[in-house]
Amino acid sequence: MSSLATIRADVENDLKDTGNTLWTDAEINRAIYRALQDYSHASPIEQKSTLPTAPNSRNVSLATLTPRIRVVAAEYPTGEYPPQYVPFTIWGDTLTLDLISAPSGTPNVDILWHKEHAINGSVTFPTSHDNIISTGAAGYAALAAAAYAANRVNVGGDNTWGRYQEFGRSRLAAFEQMLRTLPAASRLNTSQLYSAIHTRLTSQTTDPGPV
Repeated sequence: MSSLATIRADVENDLKDTGNTLWTDAEINRAIYRALQDYSHASPIEQKSTLPTAPNSRNVSLATLTPRIRVVAAEYPTGEYPPQYVPFTIWGDTLTLDLISAPSGTPNVDILWHKEHAINGSVTFPTSHDNIISTGAAGYAALAAAAYAANRVNVGGDNTWGRYQEFGRSRLAAFEQMLRTLPAASRLNTSQLYSAIHTRLTSQTTDPGPV
């Protein structure tokens, strides 16, 4: 089962540092969280939350939607079929519905949004993706070591930082390729987010010439 400890062990094994000779647990954890953030932006958790509007207002507070990557769609009014999605703007933690008239009272809005993955405690990504996270984390950890080793005396030789840098870049290149193969999750899975045009469009068979 995936956990921070198991992925940290994978990273340390990739770095050939199972005894924490060069990297501390805290440094490896920091690299893991950085890779996890990249992974989250490529394949986020898809969430649907029902939130109330402010009284007699177009505004909806998004403060409870954390850790939030992006809002994909706002459904208002709720419970319609097909769903009715409305344009919106976001400033800080406030989403404003682009409606001509403000709703009366505090009706609900269904917010479809993307959330970051978690690893400490509950793990929100499949075990089959552990290798993706550990590959990215190994790359970030190696580049951090390369930056630290540059212009310092190293027991491994003057080119120690160069080897770290080469290893880190190769791991990050592999990581980025893995992210590109993940299913696209940055768009709503629907073919229509707007009201249909109810007038029939006809083809023009004659050219009326200049007007």
